[in-house]
Amino acid sequence: MGFEWNLRRLMADQGMYQTTDLVPRLAEYGVHLSREQVFRLVTQPPQRLSMDALAALCGILGCSPADLITVREVRRQVAKPTASGETAGSTASLPPLRRVRVRRPEGL
Repeated sequence: MGFEWNLRRLMADQGMYQTTDLVPRLAEYGVHLSREQVFRLVTQPPQRLSMDALAALCGILGCSPADLITVREVRRQVAKPTASGETAGSTASLPPLRRVRVRRPEGL
């Protein structure tokens, strides 16, 4: 699964074209982010987002989380078996693991 982050588009719909426009508006909701953090939030899809920040964005923009995040299906190729029955990229072709013994230095 993949997703599209629509924050920049929703901001433009509200007439907000600069990322710094969000800093004081987020602060009104009790979400205190630096200008750099807000810039990254607007320009890049976040990997993690607090519920407080999500709720504040929805309140500022008058939208729902579904408007901010569009989930889409990403199709990936499935590894096909080779002639020997192994899938490409499998660990079956790796050498067996060796046991390692950790020893304390003498005198400790």
